Order: sequence, then structure tokens, then C-alpha cells
Amino acid sequence: MIDLVKSPVLTEKSAILLEKNQYTFDVDLRLTKTKIKKLIQEVFDVKVLSVNTHRSPRRKKRLGQYQGYKPRNKRVIVTLHSEDSIALFPEE
Repeated sequence: MIDLVKSPVLTEKSAILLEKNQYTFDVDLRLTKTKIKKLIQEVFDVKVLSVNTHRSPRRKKRLGQYQGYKPRNKRVIVTLHSEDSIALFPEE
């Protein structure tokens, strides 16, 4: 179940969204918004207000004469309740 959330996304835009209590993740393509909401709430024990999704376009990859495509992913922006937060950088 936890392997459906592949990784948190750490970009300049996602760092700005953290101030608005919005977190960005790459997830499995087969997940719907309702399944993502339920999954995030169970894994991180937070209250999710909204889920926005984006599927990245196919990108070509070439190795010599062989051409293929990079694997696709679904990027999710999750808005949490103002009292909740997710520790992306666990402190030791």
C-alpha cells in the first residue's frame, strides 16, 4: 500500500506550496483522487481537504539506434487541514 506513493517531490514550486500546507507526491498511475485521499490519510494520519492530479506527458528516450519512452507518473498536490503537517525531513 505504501509503495503506491512513490516519492515526495522536492522542487522550487513544491517548496513554495509547503507554505500553503500543500504537499506534492509522485504516485502510481492507476490511483484515483478518492483512493489517493484515503491512502494519504491512512499512511500519514492527516486530514486531506483536496487532491489535485497531473499526468506528465510521454517523453522519448534514446539509446543508440533504439528509441523508447520514459516511464510515466502521476503527480499529486495534496492540501491538508491547517492543523496537520507531514514530516518530509524526519529529525534524528
